[in-house]
Amino acid sequence: MALLKIDNLNFYYPEEIDSALKNINLTIEEGEFVVLIGQSGCGKSTLLKHLKRELAPHGKKSGDILYRNERLEDLDMKTAAAEVGYVLQNPENQIVTDKVWHELAFGLENLGLDTLTIRRRVAEMANFFGIQSWFRQKTVGLSGGQKQLLNLAAVMAMQPKLLLLDEPTSQLDPIAAMEFITTLHKLNQELGLTIILIEHRLEEVLPLADKVVLMDHSEIIYTGHPKQLLTDIPKNHAMHDALPTAMRIFNACDQEGDAPLTIREGRKWLLQQPVEQNCVSVDENYVELGLVVLEAKDIAFRYEKNSDDILHGFQMHVRAGEMLSIIGGNGTGKSTALKILSGLEKPYRGNVFVNGQKLKKYRNSDLYREQLAVLPQDPKTLFVEKQVRKELESMQKVAMKASAEKLAEIISLLDLQHLMDRHPYDLSGGEQQKLALAKLLLLNPKILLLDEPTKGIDAHAKKALAHILHALLKQGVAIVMVTHDIEFSAEYSSRCALFFDGNLVSEGDPRTFYSGNSFYTTAAHRLSRGIFKNAITCEDVITLCKKATTNVSV
Repeated sequence: MALLKIDNLNFYYPEEIDSALKNINLTIEEGEFVVLIGQSGCGKSTLLKHLKRELAPHGKKSGDILYRNERLEDLDMKTAAAEVGYVLQNPENQIVTDKVWHELAFGLENLGLDTLTIRRRVAEMANFFGIQSWFRQKTVGLSGGQKQLLNLAAVMAMQPKLLLLDEPTSQLDPIAAMEFITTLHKLNQELGLTIILIEHRLEEVLPLADKVVLMDHSEIIYTGHPKQLLTDIPKNHAMHDALPTAMRIFNACDQEGDAPLTIREGRKWLLQQPVEQNCVSVDENYVELGLVVLEAKDIAFRYEKNSDDILHGFQMHVRAGEMLSIIGGNGTGKSTALKILSGLEKPYRGNVFVNGQKLKKYRNSDLYREQLAVLPQDPKTLFVEKQVRKELESMQKVAMKASAEKLAEIISLLDLQHLMDRHPYDLSGGEQQKLALAKLLLLNPKILLLDEPTKGIDAHAKKALAHILHALLKQGVAIVMVTHDIEFSAEYSSRCALFFDGNLVSEGDPRTFYSGNSFYTTAAHRLSRGIFKNAITCEDVITLCKKATTNVSV
């Protein structure tokens, strides 16, 4: 008997002509690990929310969703709440209590369980997830990785049979993301838990999947094993750019047979190829462009008077026409540094300089109009209207020099035309990122500060974003980007830096920087390390593979 069966599901958001879900048919067997993939806005999150009755969006729906052969709508409240667990993309939105231990107990208390049962389950989950050392801490002081792990543990305490996760690693650093995914694999293997996971970062999750479901324009266009993706989806489909590195390299080299899926399989395949010891050259004469337009000198900052410093001795500069990407673990202070640079927080020691002038000397009206703009980690904080069109038009009025032609250009550039009549909160995470960026671009800033700009967007949208950012660089805009997206940082940054212990501890051009790291590096580098030197992108490895093959044939 199938655990979950979706029968001809269709769904329209209110006042929308186009369907958000179209003829969805899907069967999930008990114990399966299913990965739901597709471009931003294709309907993945809408579908997943329909599987959790309490989160189902409002609109016009037809078709049935059966859980253990019973319609989801007909399940009793206790079964629906306990047996179907849901972990949100943003951990902040799911935590409802002030202490870790209380968060673990909260769902169980709402189910009306007795005290002894609650204590036993809470203790079991705390031990299983390694929460003992921060069991009595305040939830507000946890890192992003800890918050997401706490959300998962709180859901698992209710002993669900089906676990739904909407991009749970999007705000986690690479190491925390890998640990979180490993935990999901453990739950699936050891408890037989059925998991449906939406994810854009497929490098670690696809090898774990029993089944991959690919959505495109509100429909399911592929259901099957991950290894068949290369052969069964259209050759020109945008999802080819999102596949794991080993698969992309294998495909680009015109290989036949089963494609490697993991880094280990990719290295094994690569070692069997007729490759020589090749090297991607490093530009040793790297020259920074433009004048320094943003600089931090000896910054020290703490949130509370008697707490430890979040930043101490923080130094940084960025030049006109340069994109500096900052990586590092959750909770190290990267986003705090961005707030200091933007003037949203004030250090107790040190200064920030904008175009050689102290930031505190600027009036807000001068600083945030045609000078400096900030894309926050949560783009919804920028939305004040009930319609995308009104969001952009209101910002156009703020940016007095933004013409109708400029607005139309940005709408086209970010592919927002089909979303103009939608409510900003009804957009997918990736679409919200693009709308927030569009509002900032209307201000025509000279310095752009981005906090996780690729969060929630697909590989195709990342390329479009890179195109936009590089166009801004050519215009002399300086960009500082805090990111967990190692691949994006390696491919498109001018300079990269590692944030640790309240400061930047190392920096350099992307090739030198990522070639020297073991964990904070790209999948392409991990795959080709020791085979090719200084290869950090898929294109690097593909080029060297083809070069070696050509040399052998000659």
